[in-house]
Amino acid sequence: MARKKRRFEQLEAAASTPKEKNIYTNPLQKEVSERLDDVGEKLQGKGRTIMYGVGAVVVLIILVMVFMSWSRRSSGAAQTALGKAIEISKTRISETGTPAGSTEKSFKSEKERADAAIVEFQAVADKFGGDVAEKAKYFIAVTKMDVDRVAAVQELEALAGNNSAVGKMAKFALAQAHLGDNKLDEAAALFLELAKMDDPIIAKDTINFELAKIYEKQDKKTEAADIYFNIAKTASEAKDLDGKPVRLTQTANDAKEKLKELDPERAKEIVEPTPESPFGGINPIAISQ
Repeated sequence: MARKKRRFEQLEAAASTPKEKNIYTNPLQKEVSERLDDVGEKLQGKGRTIMYGVGAVVVLIILVMVFMSWSRRSSGAAQTALGKAIEISKTRISETGTPAGSTEKSFKSEKERADAAIVEFQAVADKFGGDVAEKAKYFIAVTKMDVDRVAAVQELEALAGNNSAVGKMAKFALAQAHLGDNKLDEAAALFLELAKMDDPIIAKDTINFELAKIYEKQDKKTEAADIYFNIAKTASEAKDLDGKPVRLTQTANDAKEKLKELDPERAKEIVEPTPESPFGGINPIAISQ
C-alpha cells in the first residue's frame, strides 16, 4: 500500500509541476501575449502610414485586455477546482470516521475516497476543457488504478497517445501499470519510447532505472548492468555551475548498488565525488566518514 501511495505521489508531483512557470496558465493567454508582441513589432517604425489604423488597434487592445482578464479568472478557477480535487484524492482514510468536533474530512475506504475525487476531477474536465481537462483526466485514470484497474489502463492508453506533457506522464503511469501486472514486454516498450524522447518530462535516469529493473526480471543481466553503470557513472562525473563535483542522486546511488549486485568489478569504476568544504579544500567530515 505504501509503495502504491508513493508511486501516485511521484506521478502527481510530476504531473502538477511541469517546466512552465504556472501549470494552470491558459495556453490561449500565452498566445494572445505573443500576438500582442507581434503587433508591437509590426507597428514599430511605420510612422504615419499606419495612423489610419490606430482606432482599430486601440479596439484590439481593449478586446485583448478583456480577454486576458477573463482568462486569468478562468485559470484561477481551474487551479482552485483542480487543487480541490487533488486534496480530496489525498484525504485521510479512517474506518471510524472523523472524530467529534474535528473539521478534518475523511473517508472510510479507498474506494469511497477515489469515487469522490473522480467526481471532482470529472467536474473540472467538463467545466474547463483544454489542457486543464487533460490534466483532470490523467488524475481520474491514476485515481482509478486501485479501484477499477481495467478502466484506468484504458484511459491511460488513450491519454498516452498524446505528445503533451500529460500524455508523457500517462505513458509513464501506463508503463508502471504494465510492470505491476507483470506485462514486462509492454512496460519495457513504453519506457524505451520515453527514454528516446528529448523531453520526456520524467527524469531520464528514473525512466532508465525502471527499464533496467525490467531487464533484470527478464534475466537480461548485461543490459541491466549497462544501464545502471551509465546512470551511476554519469552522475559521478557531474559538476555544478562552478565546476565542482556534486553528490550522487538517490537514483544514481540506487543504480550503483544494483550494479554491485550484477557486476561488482565494474561497480568499482564508480567513484562517488567527495564534497568540498564551503571554506575550501576537502570537507573534513567526508574524510572522517
